[in-house]
Amino acid sequence: MTDATSTPDTHESTHVETLVIGFGKAGKSLAVQLAKAGRQVTLIEQSSRMYGGTCINIGCVPTKTLVHSADVRREAPSSPSPEEFYASAVERKETLREKMNAANLAMVETPGATVVTGRARFVGERTVEVTAGEDRLRITADNVVIGTGATPRLPSIEGLPENPLEDPRVVTSTELIDRTELPRRLAILGSGFIGLEFASMYSGFGSEVTVIGREDRLAPREDEAASEAIAELLEKQGVALKLGRTLESVSAGDDGGPLTLNLAGGDSAERVEADVLLISAGRIPATEGLGLAEAGVETDESGAVVVDSLLRTSAPGVWAVGDVKGGPQFTYVSFDDFRILKDQLLAGKGESGRTTEDRGPVPSTTFLTPPFSRVGLTEREARERAADEGWDVAVARKKVAELAAMPRPKALGQTDGFYQVVVDKTSGRILGATLFAVDSQEVINLVTMAMKHDLPYTALRDAIYTHPSSSEGLNELLAGI
Repeated sequence: MTDATSTPDTHESTHVETLVIGFGKAGKSLAVQLAKAGRQVTLIEQSSRMYGGTCINIGCVPTKTLVHSADVRREAPSSPSPEEFYASAVERKETLREKMNAANLAMVETPGATVVTGRARFVGERTVEVTAGEDRLRITADNVVIGTGATPRLPSIEGLPENPLEDPRVVTSTELIDRTELPRRLAILGSGFIGLEFASMYSGFGSEVTVIGREDRLAPREDEAASEAIAELLEKQGVALKLGRTLESVSAGDDGGPLTLNLAGGDSAERVEADVLLISAGRIPATEGLGLAEAGVETDESGAVVVDSLLRTSAPGVWAVGDVKGGPQFTYVSFDDFRILKDQLLAGKGESGRTTEDRGPVPSTTFLTPPFSRVGLTEREARERAADEGWDVAVARKKVAELAAMPRPKALGQTDGFYQVVVDKTSGRILGATLFAVDSQEVINLVTMAMKHDLPYTALRDAIYTHPSSSEGLNELLAGI
């Protein structure tokens, strides 16, 4: 077998040192590093459209490209028409996706690395069969890395096919971002952060958006003030919120017309008309059909591959990285998984190398307009643990519009949101932060770094920041503790 992109040939078999299943952040990074070190590695991806993984093809990059376009449209809504603008935004997104897809393939196609396109399934211990049409390729390996990612959870909905995506009016985020026709009325089933990001985005494009959520408030794991601020922002953007409601059934019809969504909960039953229904019910580990039992790889009740702190599975010589092992589904966590595994396969450090326990706090951002970013504990969580931990909890919180020392949001005309930092006054330790503001996806990394290295909140309070910037809001905010 040559160092090139290929599809399986009938009855072919081969052996490699390391086999990676999945072209995501961890898998491609590991394949490149191993090949550069002179190792033989084969990377399997079931579709050429997914070269590079979820993030660059159907996740982070294309969606944030559309978020930016929606923000542009929000600021200048008059011309061209919403439909024309949206179609051009999708085209721009797709152009970038294709370039990054090709660049990722070129990055991996180095001496020592082979990319095989097809569907992988374990048929024995460290033995995988790859299928492409009628062809089969059997690969044995000294080491196998599972990095198949996650897939949308599809609930059963009365009135729709068993697989609701068989109705072209029903989509997940994957299908929606490829549509060039702007939905006039978009209903979103699920009030998690992915659903809220799409609600903000498509309201910016000009769709009439309705969010249907089972919980009584948005983002129920956040402090109540944060949930209220997010709801206030979305309603200001024209999003209708149907909270504490469940989707009982859908009246679909066969004429391709609008869907009627029948909601239960609240004071009375309610109907919502929608041209497109976006299912945003979370994502589950993509392990179905992998034949993990044949390889002796244990999974939990959600289907996630069970791993230890070194990402080892229950099967010797088999590891799992990224979303497939459960936990936070972030590209940057997957990249850290790559670091952990690289230490074992390349540097040979084994137990002395990096582990999942070395991560420390992991930040996150939901790209609303403005972005909502979090790290560490909420105020509620900190106060619940205060007695056991011996903390003297203090909370600094200010609305963005009230931060006089941070004029950047005012200059951009985006003064929605707030800054909040939770600390232990006794030690000065930062326990968590919620930043709902322009540039918060950048500022949260600054707070995370301080937490990781045990810097007291006073280090951020007294730092010198550029002006005008969103970082300098920390000067004023933390001075109030």
